[in-house]
Amino acid sequence: MKRPLVVVAAAALALVTPALAGLPQVQGRAYLIEDGQTGEVLAQYHQRARVPIASLTKLMTVLLTLERTKPNDIVVVAPGAAEVGESTIGLRAGQKLTVRELLEGALIQSANDAADALAFYVGRGSETRFVAMMNARAKQLGLTDTHYERPDGLDAPGHVSSARDVTILARLVMRHPLVRSIVRRRSATISTGRVLHTWNDLLATFPGVFGVKTGHTSAAGWNEVASVNRGGVVVYGTILGSPDRATRNDDLAGLLRWGLARYRRIPVIRATRIYAKVQLGYGRAPVGLVPERRVVRAVRIDRPLVQRVVSQAVASLPVRTGDRLGEIRVYQGARLLARQQLVAKRSVAVPGALGKVGFYMTGTARHMWGWVS
Repeated sequence: MKRPLVVVAAAALALVTPALAGLPQVQGRAYLIEDGQTGEVLAQYHQRARVPIASLTKLMTVLLTLERTKPNDIVVVAPGAAEVGESTIGLRAGQKLTVRELLEGALIQSANDAADALAFYVGRGSETRFVAMMNARAKQLGLTDTHYERPDGLDAPGHVSSARDVTILARLVMRHPLVRSIVRRRSATISTGRVLHTWNDLLATFPGVFGVKTGHTSAAGWNEVASVNRGGVVVYGTILGSPDRATRNDDLAGLLRWGLARYRRIPVIRATRIYAKVQLGYGRAPVGLVPERRVVRAVRIDRPLVQRVVSQAVASLPVRTGDRLGEIRVYQGARLLARQQLVAKRSVAVPGALGKVGFYMTGTARHMWGWVS
């Protein structure tokens, strides 16, 4: 039977930190770079500034559509959607398309008529009703910098959001597998015969980018929220109000590179390392405890890791290889990065009768020597 006594140990491990480049110079009204898994802000400039966001608006239109429809639902294009201008895919009133096709139009081509067709459909024939739903959902999500006037993002007085709100919304929308499958595509063909082409230039020029949305109007400038995954390191970047398309692309790429450089994938728990030792009876040598398996995680290189080991102080024999006798947890700040059981590295049997006699005789001799010395 194993004894309940435990030993707790904690150790801070400093990571080898290479020289880190400073933030790139960015032209724009606002930007935000954050950890795509935790939401931790890595860098920001005017992240709460309330500014026009152009077609980044469509992220909310898409979210409401996903929450209230099925991809194969049939949508009849409303006249109001067919009449909208600027970026369109030439929809005509009365055409029938699936929700999936209209989502592709709104996300890949950034088509205003596709977004408005979804708005009329979800709003049961009323774009005004749909916009009210957009604002109600923004309030529920805590997007306090956001107010919508249109479902497509065309310029309208009072239609604003912020880099913070846009990034929160993008991360939420990207939880949907259908969205993730659409926004990583550079082109698609829908049933009308229209070939869709993305406005997201980084999909072709920045390895690891897998979304999310671009936008441009005269009032908003050139905007984008992008997501990148490099070896399990996920970073989101949003830039609002760039002066032109090329500057937006270059500045956002620079911010994404800067964010990725803050992380490394490293083994935070090593399978062969002995993290603790447990005492055994009958004078047997302590048995080392190793993790059940190796764990690799993406970690911030500018923050130490803390290992917390909890193990039994003493174990009763026999001990078999793989017996669970402890646990290791690895933290970075308050975040739990990894957790593994610690198991015996080797087996140790109960000694035979002669072994036990020898152990007790040795112990008795030591006590007697202590009395006379």
